[in-house]
Amino acid sequence: MPRRERRKYTPEFKARVVKLTSPSKTFDSVSLAWGASSDNVGVTGYEIFVNGGATAAATSTAANATVTGLAANTTYTFTVKARDAAGNRSAASAAFSTTTPARPPVDTQAPTAPGSLRSTGVTASSVSLAFNASSDNVGVTGYEVFVNASATAAATSTATSVTVTGLAANTTYTFTAKARDAAGNRSAASNSIAATTGNTQPTGSKVLVGYWHNFDNGSTNIRLRDISSKFNVIQVAFAEPVLGAGPGTMGFTPYNATVAEFKSDIAALKAQGRKVLISLGGANGTIHLDDAAAKQNFVSSMQGLINTYGFDGLDLDLEGASLALNGGDTDFRNPTTPRILNLIAGTRQLLNDNAGFLLTMAPETAYVQGGYAAYGGPWGAYLPVIYALRDRLTYLHVQHYNTGTVTGLDGRAYAQGTPDFHVAMAEMLLQGFPVGGNASAVFPALRPEQVIIGLPSSPQAAGGGYTTPANVQKALDYLMKGQSFGGTYVLRKAGGYPGFKGLMTWSINWDKFTHFEFSNSHRAYLDTYP
Repeated sequence: MPRRERRKYTPEFKARVVKLTSPSKTFDSVSLAWGASSDNVGVTGYEIFVNGGATAAATSTAANATVTGLAANTTYTFTVKARDAAGNRSAASAAFSTTTPARPPVDTQAPTAPGSLRSTGVTASSVSLAFNASSDNVGVTGYEVFVNASATAAATSTATSVTVTGLAANTTYTFTAKARDAAGNRSAASNSIAATTGNTQPTGSKVLVGYWHNFDNGSTNIRLRDISSKFNVIQVAFAEPVLGAGPGTMGFTPYNATVAEFKSDIAALKAQGRKVLISLGGANGTIHLDDAAAKQNFVSSMQGLINTYGFDGLDLDLEGASLALNGGDTDFRNPTTPRILNLIAGTRQLLNDNAGFLLTMAPETAYVQGGYAAYGGPWGAYLPVIYALRDRLTYLHVQHYNTGTVTGLDGRAYAQGTPDFHVAMAEMLLQGFPVGGNASAVFPALRPEQVIIGLPSSPQAAGGGYTTPANVQKALDYLMKGQSFGGTYVLRKAGGYPGFKGLMTWSINWDKFTHFEFSNSHRAYLDTYP
């Protein structure tokens, strides 16, 4: 039998009807697009030809491609052919001509020097810096920070703030900053500043957190710089909404010092290696971030306070009507309440905009552990905030005071002011728990070093929940060493949680009122742990 000849098929190339176009081009490339071709079996790709050449300059499986390696300010003519799996090629498209732009001039102009370089915070091993933005004829692409006149940058940033890490404790360093552009041009150096790192805190040491309140409530007035050395972290309470300003606008004015004196006090505490945070809200500072405008007001006003005073972090102490779940908001992992979503977004923006910033939270038990029994309204309303920001959370110190009985993981209700209450409430955070009794919605455990117990420093400091130092330390011995005091609650983890971080108190002022009973007794106790 005669051999059957294979029938060739030439695909129809629709670009003969739909015009070949160029969506964009640079001085050395041209991007092309065209209408797709059809084939009896299927088009497998396209070949792009330049200036009538016999060899394809580019190929593509889609109806677009970019031809590179071209000369600047030159006219090129392009055609496209389709091909199928059998190797058949279509007729060429209609020719399309375009001219590449001229090559841009070489950028030799350096940016202006960054202005007003300043220190915004120190730790024992780092210095945080900020500066004013530089300008450039094309565009600034980043900044470099130099230490002690070194020729090599110690840190880089695309923003006007940066933290230099890896420094020695209690050491003075000199810093300058330079801007750079895409062409590699560098500006002259900024002004030079000196900053001294703080003293080293013991590695793995337990912390004592205290709230210093910026108002007279009958306890005692105390200058910030005169706070007991027993406290590692000082929460300045409170930043509150500004009456008459836009929703979400926050303000803070020192109560017993000028702004300059207060800034000096903060700097003095930071030079000792201690952290000074600004706490938001409190019992009277109701904060509602119900829309994007309120969130932006919140971020802008808080950043202003941070820049003015040099705070090391942010504490969310939202109480009462500040936080509640809207009806139908039933999943802490995917909240829908605008007030909660805007708080999360605004807080994360502040964390991202301030290198090395700390985040702490001081919710009431109803807003956290209360979510075990019920989820809705205020019950469990902090859980979506904690969950969304857990990657940036430094300490969570739930207020173990001014609360009714709360159910623990064993199903029993525990009353405030007892070692059982403190152990049961703390282990809920260390073990995790089903929210609203739903076994498929478990709030995951926090790391032990993120969890702190919040306590009144004296009977006068809170309406209920004061616990004697001896009973607090019984609870801590059980929590951290598994050393039982013979109470009702039994730890899920029998050996305890050695990494548990410490204690928080309301307040530093009330602690002074009672001759430092809280700070002296508990600092001495916590220092017995490594």
